[in-house]
Amino acid sequence: MKIAIPLDENGMLPDRFGKYSSPELRRDGNNICSFPVEVSDVPEGARSLALSFVDYDSIPVCGFAWIHWAACGVSPDTALIPENASHSGEFSFVQGSNSCLSRAEETSEEVIRGYIGPCPPDKDHRYTLTVYALDCELDLQPGFYFNEFHWALQGHILDSDELNAVSRA
Repeated sequence: MKIAIPLDENGMLPDRFGKYSSPELRRDGNNICSFPVEVSDVPEGARSLALSFVDYDSIPVCGFAWIHWAACGVSPDTALIPENASHSGEFSFVQGSNSCLSRAEETSEEVIRGYIGPCPPDKDHRYTLTVYALDCELDLQPGFYFNEFHWALQGHILDSDELNAVSRA
């Protein structure tokens, strides 16, 4: 299995998907326009795809890996998860809660569920995108927690691909 996302001329995640996006792509001060993901060579027998987008470089800043996106229920025939799939309503999948849930009192439901763009506070961060080909459909409800996602994946991963994208501070 292989995945690809757009990168700018410096090999970084384009600004439109992170901290320096335009105001129309932001809610509650956060970017919500997800980047497109190309998927190829999905193994035969896959029944669904799932993905995660996590900032492990956030651990020294906030004490934990910041979850930017978790989703499941993507058709294994999908060759492209389009730009802004997370919040456009035009793409069918189940999305979990991101780490903005920890600030729920100041963040809207729209921002908490689905993609939240990179916003590194201290230096450029590396963000890890992983797409999984699964032998089943995960039985997760919208807004699921990342631990539920993690445990549901166990024993069902046929293949996966991972890439790291840097976003500027």
